[in-house]
Formats: sequence, structure tokens, C-alpha cells
Amino acid sequence: MSYNISIVGATGAVGRKLLETLYKRNFPFSKITLLASKKSEGKKIKFNEDEYEVKNLESYDFKNSDIAFFSAGSEISKIYAPLAEKKECYVVDNTSYFRMNNDISLIIPEINEKKLLESERKIIANPNCSTIQMLVALAPIHKISKIKRIIVSTYQSVSGAGQSAISELKEQSKNLLEKKNIIIKNIPKQIAFNVVPQIDTFLDNGFTKEEMKMVNETNKILDPDISINATCVRVASEIGHAESIYIELEKNIDVELIKSVLKNKKEIIFSDDDYHTPVDCSGNDGVYVSRLRKDLIKENGFNFWVVSDNLLKGAALNSVQIAESLIKVGRV
Repeated sequence: MSYNISIVGATGAVGRKLLETLYKRNFPFSKITLLASKKSEGKKIKFNEDEYEVKNLESYDFKNSDIAFFSAGSEISKIYAPLAEKKECYVVDNTSYFRMNNDISLIIPEINEKKLLESERKIIANPNCSTIQMLVALAPIHKISKIKRIIVSTYQSVSGAGQSAISELKEQSKNLLEKKNIIIKNIPKQIAFNVVPQIDTFLDNGFTKEEMKMVNETNKILDPDISINATCVRVASEIGHAESIYIELEKNIDVELIKSVLKNKKEIIFSDDDYHTPVDCSGNDGVYVSRLRKDLIKENGFNFWVVSDNLLKGAALNSVQIAESLIKVGRV
């Protein structure tokens, strides 16, 4: 069986990766419709030997799609995802808008695919990119000994803020090297040759929305009893997010057991004797784990380093895997 697919936000960085990922994974589509705002209507996007003409989202009838991927921002999802659902179209939403809704599944297929059978809604939420790669690494450990506490610091590339932020990094870098003035627009402070400890807006508790996404989504997906503290930082790299993670387990287990568990997961690329960087993971599907070590003081504490391509496993790949899971469990 094949399916009619639509991609909302097709002209953005994630939208283009969604198209690429559908082809790369041989997803059983019969037709793909690319959707964007009226200003992008008529734009041509080529992939392989196929050419697609972008259509206007406002006038599209979702009864013509079986599955729609949304990656055009929360406000667009807020309006159009329920309209698609009413037309019996499944929605895989890559924004934060629906993630914490009690009646909507928040899915990382390697971890909680079966949750797709528990909700009657046709909207499925894709978690935050930084949450996805962290939980892919942590879920196998949580199975052998429950995680009590997580402290994570992220080093997130500008692609997480969209194509305009990528352009801003390049333009700022060029202008600084040429001793010209820089323009700050998409990221709160200069990002070229810098790090910025703010992703999204600040909340009353002093944390940013991005940091609280990691907290709330981890509790929803993995375990509501885990204590989590996150600091999210934007860094001057183009693609790939990195994370320094500290965990405390319920039991004192041997570090070699954790290694063996991680090495046996096909979605994880584990290294014993080297470490990975965002450059290493760019364009690759896996979650890379390295620098695993026991804490110097706490017997049940462990530190490690995780990197992944945020446009792939953090967005497009996980979204397509959700669609594959919908087919696998018989929802669509």
C-alpha cells in the first residue's frame, strides 16, 4: 500500500530534510505535495529526478493527504493541524504546540512506539530535537537501572533556529573577518565565534522554554519521576547538537554493563576510545555516544557525551519514523 504525503513548511531546512528522508528510507508514498505560505507558492523544488511545485497551504484540502508532516512553526500547526485531522489526515507535528497535550502522543519510535495505539487523536507530536537524542541514549540505561536524576548542558547548532539563523552565522562570520559591522537578528546576541546561553524566551523560573521542553518532554516520554535540570546553549556550528549529560541511577551498576547495552542498540553509535563531534554526525541518522565514565564521587553517577544531526534524528528522521510506526501498528 502507498500513501499520499504532504509537507507543511516544505521550503524550510527541516521541510527539505523531510523530503530527502522520505526518499532515502523508501517510504511507500504515491504522491508528495509540498505546502508553504502564499509567498512561496509556485516555487520549484527538485529532488533526485523529480520536481515539485510548492502549493499554497491556505487553499489546500487535506482530504487529499493520508499523512501530513508539519514543520512551519507552532502558529501554523495550531491553525492547520486540527483542520487536517478533521479531514481524516494523520499529522506528524514537528513543533512544540501539541507536545504536552494529554490526549496527543509524544513519540520517539525506539522508545514508546506502542503509545500510538493509546490515543484516538490523529495528531502525533515529534519531540524537541535535544530531547530526542538525549532520550535515545538514556532509554536503554533506564531499562537496566532507573534514572533518578539528569543534569544536561546542550551545545546546539544554529540550524535549530532555522535557515535564517544559518545565514546569520555565515554573514556575521564573514563580516567579522572583514572587520565590518554585524547584524544581530535571529539569535539574541552575536553568534559568530561565540556561544549564547539562551534558546527561546526566558520564563519566570529563570529557565528558557527550550530548557523546560527537555524537562517536561523527558518526564512525559521516559518517566515522570526523573528529576531533570537543563542548560541550553546556542553555539557557532551549522548542523548537529551536542550534549554533556550527567545521570544518577537507582542502582550502582558497572560502567561496562552500560557500555554493552549502548553498543547493542542499532540506533546508537558508541565509542570507547574516541569521541564524536557535530561534524562527525552531520548527515548521519544515528545518535553518537562517547566519553562514558563513572562519576568521581557518586558510585551511581555517570557522565557522557552525545551528538546527533538535529535536522535528521532531531526532526525529519524521527518524524518519518513516526509515520513508519503508524503504518507498522496499523493506525493508517
